[in-house]
Amino acid sequence: AHSKMKSDKMTLSATISACEKGGKWARALPLFSILSQSAVESDTISFNAAISACNKGGAWKNSLHVLSVFARYQVERSTITFNTAISTCEKHGDWEQALQLFSLMAQISVRSDTITFSAAVSACEKCGEWEKALQ
Repeated sequence: AHSKMKSDKMTLSATISACEKGGKWARALPLFSILSQSAVESDTISFNAAISACNKGGAWKNSLHVLSVFARYQVERSTITFNTAISTCEKHGDWEQALQLFSLMAQISVRSDTITFSAAVSACEKCGEWEKALQ
């Protein structure tokens, strides 16, 4: 049974990643829902692929919803997770959400990097809130 569950997780994760690469976010979300609601253990890579699929497909609000589900399923959020989410906010002019995510990273001890800082600063700059980036 353990082997079957591991196989299901790998299959779902791979399919979500394929949807992400093909820009098919609408197909990735139901698969993500199955993965996150089943007994199959979800992982950071699956969640990141779902966030990225939504981002690439223009469904950026859905990508932020996927991020909010991480904690509920006790899946570790990584630097890549936050970079993708902050970049999503930057692309769609939501500087406030970008800064909230940036702040959350520090609160839960996720390491930020150059990409994180660049995306957060760019989100502020694009919305004319460059002063916020200095804080």
